Amino acid sequence: MEKININIINTSGNQSPKLETKGSAGADLRAFLTDTIVIKPLERELIPTGIKIELPLGYEAQVRSRSGLALKNGIVVLNSPGTIDSDYRGDIGVILINLSKNEFTVNNGDRIAQIIITKHEFPIFNETDKLKTSDRGEGGFGSTGKK
Repeated sequence: MEKININIINTSGNQSPKLETKGSAGADLRAFLTDTIVIKPLERELIPTGIKIELPLGYEAQVRSRSGLALKNGIVVLNSPGTIDSDYRGDIGVILINLSKNEFTVNNGDRIAQIIITKHEFPIFNETDKLKTSDRGEGGFGSTGKK
């Protein structure tokens, strides 16, 4: 298991992200609020965390939904996974959407999402007039499941 150091500024007063178990891939992000926010059904809100990070070049942070919030309350990260690039130094905001029929209240310190650090490649996109053929071809959106 490779370990990397991530510099973090936490202005929230809440617990900083950390891996809770040996096998954890994600660390919890917490809401940083002065007032509670109520997310009505099918509405979305940008929730600040008070967390800023410095990632090494070649890494990204992904912000993902917490499974318990999704299952029990219908609260998910709208653009999941949200990407935090290595050169971004601002506050990590989490876009939550309420997919349930009930209002959902977010309080300061609530665990609202998880953050996962991943490596990524640096693609070079080469324009061309032709692509190599494949068995699948241009079939998409469920085409591999059709008989």
